[in-house]
Amino acid sequence: MHPLFAKPNSTYCKIRPFFQYGLSEIYYGKSKLWQWGFVCYAQGFRNLILETVPDYVRVQKLSGYDSGIYEVNLDRPGAKNAIGKDMLKGLQNTLEVVNGDSSARVLMLCSLVPQVFCAGADLKERKIMSPPEVEYFVNSLRSTFSFLEALCIPTIAIIEGAALGGGLELALSCDLRICGEDAVFSMPETGLAIIPGAGGTQRLPRLVGRSVAKELIFTGRKISGKDALSLGLVNHCVPSGEAYSKALEIARDINQKGPLAVRMAKHAIDRGSDMDLSSGMAVERECYGQVLDSRDRLEGLVAFAEKRKPIYSGQ
Repeated sequence: MHPLFAKPNSTYCKIRPFFQYGLSEIYYGKSKLWQWGFVCYAQGFRNLILETVPDYVRVQKLSGYDSGIYEVNLDRPGAKNAIGKDMLKGLQNTLEVVNGDSSARVLMLCSLVPQVFCAGADLKERKIMSPPEVEYFVNSLRSTFSFLEALCIPTIAIIEGAALGGGLELALSCDLRICGEDAVFSMPETGLAIIPGAGGTQRLPRLVGRSVAKELIFTGRKISGKDALSLGLVNHCVPSGEAYSKALEIARDINQKGPLAVRMAKHAIDRGSDMDLSSGMAVERECYGQVLDSRDRLEGLVAFAEKRKPIYSGQ
């Protein structure tokens, strides 16, 4: 396993060099903690070195019936959630926290800013960067989105309003996308004499087909939520303001399924999709073997026989 995706042990998790000393604000219930450099996992508490930066990314782990669902919110209203250095660091650290929690089952990614999901990269910040700094930032952005895509749990992007450039690339890195009818999608980079650099040229054609992706990227044309649904860009398009409710409904449905089975299903689909059918079947056989001897499989059979809901432990 690549060290970037290695799981932490039960008592200590060091933030990997990949994240370049990332920083984020983390919410647990009513507690607000700042993370800088490392996280200590001990008896359910996180011991964090304190540092103050803008709280552009907030994460909440839901409880009770929704235990296992993480909600990650983008919150940079002054810049329409444009991704700059601080916001990227917050996103990186947030994903590390989720990746390090073995009880995590679903991640929902949404915006606290009305009428916008994410406007893309922070062009004001980009303007004062040197070419090497731009290259470093874009590489970090691409790697962060790939990390999000590679999370072992299902991820759902909730899009109300604009998802432009890097904002659309962020949504494309999630497993599922739910949007409101007022959503607007675009890859405007060619209008700035650049190309999508955080996965857009690769993930978009895999989702909507090469020809459609080429048109959207070549022209930078904006499309509506309904158009996105017809192209297969989103899974559901619902009335404006209802995307969160729809996403939570799906997250709750996933959350009730066997967590190991869901993870293995995601792994089989993601890994097998880039292979020939025979190789993909081998991946499926390997993943099925992982669930065959699990306690959850036995619990599912017993619960079915007893006509009750199964209680899955992820083992």
